[in-house]
Amino acid sequence: MKTTYRMMGIADYITLANGLLGAVAVLMLVLAVDGLSDPIGGGMNDIFIWAAVLCIILSVIGDVIDGPIARRYSKVRILGGSLDIMSDCLAFCVAPALMIFVMFGRMGSATPFWTILLGAACCWVIATGMLRLARFAHEEGGYVPYFSGLSSPASSMFLMSLALFIWTQPATGIGPGLSSWECDPICFGKGGEKPYYDFLILPFMLFAGCMMIADRKLPKLKKGWPMWTTVAQMSVLLTATLIMLIHVAGGGDVDSININRIVSALLLISFLLVMSYIVFGPSVVSKEEHEAISNNEE
Repeated sequence: MKTTYRMMGIADYITLANGLLGAVAVLMLVLAVDGLSDPIGGGMNDIFIWAAVLCIILSVIGDVIDGPIARRYSKVRILGGSLDIMSDCLAFCVAPALMIFVMFGRMGSATPFWTILLGAACCWVIATGMLRLARFAHEEGGYVPYFSGLSSPASSMFLMSLALFIWTQPATGIGPGLSSWECDPICFGKGGEKPYYDFLILPFMLFAGCMMIADRKLPKLKKGWPMWTTVAQMSVLLTATLIMLIHVAGGGDVDSININRIVSALLLISFLLVMSYIVFGPSVVSKEEHEAISNNEE
């Protein structure tokens, strides 16, 4: 009888590591809860948020490389498909949704209505992510040369980029903050202060979930500008994360405003790069399908 160990290939170990990185991200978010009612940048708890982001980014990188490794080195991949779905669900659905809930829900310090609304949005992202992964496993059986809907790793990069931009923007000192710990996000002027814009995350969470279960054809990231756009996006987000980790670990006192401005700009670039893939990706698929039809006719 084969043991579980003998059923695993090299790529399966990478996939397992991806899932564990997602689990570590969740643990980091649990550690971040304590003190998140303090002003942004006011405590070392921020380092746990950025550590969770780093874990998710590393998991995305692992998800990109485990496929080619499986095709090249793993002769038999019995566990690969099922293991990949479970890993992706944890790292790219549960962990990003929990991160957004921890960052903007403030674990009870916000009003009940906002907490419930945000929780429902997080559940929407997780549910649509699960459906997306189930559909991907089904369609890969017949091999489809494009993604049907936004992939779960791309969705996680999309939402994290926007959420972190909103999160860091008040610390840049540029204009009114897009987030505020002093203001109830749904007070709408009550209490003598107008609300800021934490709630901007909600329509984009709805959008990301819809994109994951949509029939929109998006190119796989193997060549051309989609591949290079993805490389640039992940590099920008990783750079922003490492800068903030180093900054916060060093105490966060040195040139804080300029560093937050740089990081905020990088996060906005990351978000726009993913958005460009969503908007212009179908044209790439359409062009490839047209070329394939032309080649067959010849």
